[in-house]
Amino acid sequence: MIRTVESQPAASAPVLAAYSYCEAVTGQQARNFAYGIRLLPTPKRRAMSALYAFSRRVDDIGDGALPDDVKVARLEDTRALLTRVRDGAVDEDDTDPVAVALAHAAAHFPIPLGGLDELIDGVQMDVRGETYETWDDLKVYCRCVAGAIGRLSLGVFGTAPGARGAERASEYADTLGLALQLTNILRDVREDAEGGRTYLPANDLAKFGCSGGFGAPTPPEGSDFAGLVHFEVRRARALFAEGYRLLPMLDRRSGACVAAMAGIYRRLLDRIEREPEAVLRGRVSLPGREKAYVAVRGLSGLDTRNVSRRTVRRRV
Repeated sequence: MIRTVESQPAASAPVLAAYSYCEAVTGQQARNFAYGIRLLPTPKRRAMSALYAFSRRVDDIGDGALPDDVKVARLEDTRALLTRVRDGAVDEDDTDPVAVALAHAAAHFPIPLGGLDELIDGVQMDVRGETYETWDDLKVYCRCVAGAIGRLSLGVFGTAPGARGAERASEYADTLGLALQLTNILRDVREDAEGGRTYLPANDLAKFGCSGGFGAPTPPEGSDFAGLVHFEVRRARALFAEGYRLLPMLDRRSGACVAAMAGIYRRLLDRIEREPEAVLRGRVSLPGREKAYVAVRGLSGLDTRNVSRRTVRRRV
């Protein structure tokens, strides 16, 4: 069982500056994520921003235009920095604000930093240009780049005292990460194709006549693109349903944060399901007012209560 406290000793000026930098990065580059973490108390919000800023750095290396050998070298440099954080070798006056913030967060929350090693492993898979034959193959990648983030976040959130089934919280956090990542893959299918990447399992693409790829704003000729999207949407919904079992195990504000972030992606999934071909024309997104509604819904605890009722019915 993972538990955390809501307060921590006052941070020094250099640490506060480092956290401010990470929060600025999060606000500028992770609009969906930022909507969720603003619901957290300050110490948890700062820690989540530090996790995001480090993760963003890793992702940017993989997504950048550098030669592959340079990307590999920079990823290993980032792994070395993570080792310094893990070993407590980052001073408060270090010139890297992300390292300072992450080190402070790791000292005050039981964050499983090995999850960031997994993230680096996943981005290295991108650099190698790996493709995935089956869903089981793709799950390995998704667990590295998203499931690990769910488990890292749980280290910040903790579980509520006396939460039933809390020994499975890490499993549910991992599954919720997979649900979010599969939604991302569907949303970004055209953008990824333009970058030379294909994430959906080759078996699924062949089944629906989509092996030719998605380099155009229309589906491959003769394909059942809508069938493919609906098939993957059903898979994502099943993952969301399983991962949502985490919500009753969290305190109110942590549960609100998770419900808000997951709720935004579930609504994206609804839009993709209604109009599958939209993902070939551009990135599907939600307007700010709808994201705000999802955040308020999460804070109300409605999703948590719904999950709790379904869990009780299953036991009965």
